[in-house]
Amino acid sequence: MHPINNKKNLKNMKFEELDLNDNVLDSLYDMQFEDCTPVQENCIPEILKGNDLLGVAQTGTGKTAAYLLPILSKLDDGGYPKDAVNCVIMSPTRELAQQIDQAMQGFSYYVPGVSSVAVYGGNDGNRYDQEQKSMRLGADVIIATPGRLISHISMGNIDLSRVSFFVLDEADRMLDMGFSEDIMKIASKLPKTCQTIMFSATMPKDIEKLAQSLLKNPAVVKLAVSKPAEKIKQSAYICYETQKLEIIKDIFKAGDLKRVIVFSGSKQKVKHINQAMQRLHINCGEMHSDLEQAERDDIMFKFKSGQIDVLVATDIVARGIDIDDIAMVINYDVPHDAEDYVHRIGRTARAERDGVAITMVNEDDMFAFRQIEKFLEKDILKNPLPEGCGEGPEYTTSRRPGKTSAKSRRRKDRDNTAHRDAKQHDRAPRRGDRQKQNNDRQKPNDDAQKQGGTQQKQDNASPKSGDRANKAGQDLTNDQRQGQDAAPNKEQGANQRGNRRRNGQRGSNRNADNGQHADRNPNAERPAVDENRQRRRNNSRKPKNRRPNAENGSRRNDKAAAASARTEKNDGGIKSLIKKPLKWLRSLGKK
Repeated sequence: MHPINNKKNLKNMKFEELDLNDNVLDSLYDMQFEDCTPVQENCIPEILKGNDLLGVAQTGTGKTAAYLLPILSKLDDGGYPKDAVNCVIMSPTRELAQQIDQAMQGFSYYVPGVSSVAVYGGNDGNRYDQEQKSMRLGADVIIATPGRLISHISMGNIDLSRVSFFVLDEADRMLDMGFSEDIMKIASKLPKTCQTIMFSATMPKDIEKLAQSLLKNPAVVKLAVSKPAEKIKQSAYICYETQKLEIIKDIFKAGDLKRVIVFSGSKQKVKHINQAMQRLHINCGEMHSDLEQAERDDIMFKFKSGQIDVLVATDIVARGIDIDDIAMVINYDVPHDAEDYVHRIGRTARAERDGVAITMVNEDDMFAFRQIEKFLEKDILKNPLPEGCGEGPEYTTSRRPGKTSAKSRRRKDRDNTAHRDAKQHDRAPRRGDRQKQNNDRQKPNDDAQKQGGTQQKQDNASPKSGDRANKAGQDLTNDQRQGQDAAPNKEQGANQRGNRRRNGQRGSNRNADNGQHADRNPNAERPAVDENRQRRRNNSRKPKNRRPNAENGSRRNDKAAAASARTEKNDGGIKSLIKKPLKWLRSLGKK
């Protein structure tokens, strides 16, 4: 890698001073592009020389034109196959792919014979067929998202063996989205002579590894992270999370605001904010990755055309989306780092216009917001909360808070819940203990039943003699039970026998208890055993449940009548056969 010094001239270089094609210069003249940006001034000459390039530059620095203009100029000069794909440009999102395609159409307006097609997912089958047809006919420039291009490669719709230019735009974001394997798979299909160009807003270790594996002795162009435009009026509200909607309500009450973007880092929070603002009668729409491509296009068209005043969006709009005349940017929550903050508020105050950026900082985001202030090397103005919102938290900047009040409350609630669940688990009886408790509960009940039975026998017995009276009382009680159970239900006995087989252990325990009581009173018989014996005797004597005899008799009579009718019919047929020849013989004898 050979780095290139960023020349800071008092006067920017003109496009006419670069060695670009005349047709490309004519397109730039019609678009009123005259001066180069620093990234264009340093990158265009290296790409025209045929060197690999690694550019570290933010969104909005003109990097799209920095690689499109030299590639178009070289394709227009000729020397490349007309029936093959000559350039592949990778984009992390559909929106950025569409923007690159629009810029391509503008720059190639006077460049004949150079065609391009944007390839991205989220479309219907007709769009897929058009992409397939364009690639097979040999479109010069393919602008694609990684997933969609992998799909076409697996289907055999595209041949990358003769590609001359391979561009990775916003490579750091593609790696963050998990496209590293797809990028390496696509790069393996390219020829070794392909010129590779990579642009990234940041330079982490993953980008360095990717550059080492794809680039061959590249030229490195690094631009310092740009600060927000001086015309952006930045301010912040130090508030609680529950006060943010009241602040937004007060902001829109102050004036008739249009062309406003509200940023949030969560899709669910974007949906919640959009619904809350609609309840406040604010003309707004939401933009996030859960929407289909047709829905995204419709929302962006309505916002650009003025049909929607406020766009509530995730960071998908913060990069690579060119929207002019944005009056205000509201950060509903603090971005993760300073670069994301610069990308967000960079949507406003474009083209030397004025803009406003407001950030709402809760107690959990104070440290991150302080880091942004250190990066910007300035203290952002803190606005007082509107009337009726109450007091906000104190803004602490000395150190990173270990745990804020909100976090500590959530953790305390979790600990209390876990402690309560553990107590309930310890108090809950185990399976063996539960069975033991049930057995202990059954024993006093059995004892009470036995005592009640013996008491009833003693009351029914005559007090004349002890053992004989007890025995007589037992016989009397058994006779009463036999009389009451003269017609027991057969199914009840069967169920009881089945239950006793399944619960043999419990039955044995009860019998053992009954045996102990029998030992105490040897003259007393066990009532449960006698009761079961008596039920078996009654069941054996009881006739089976059949239909009434009258019905059975009528059915038997009907069957007998039908059988006799059949036999009479058969006998009558035989007799008629026998009688016929006898009649003939009698008539013959008479003659």
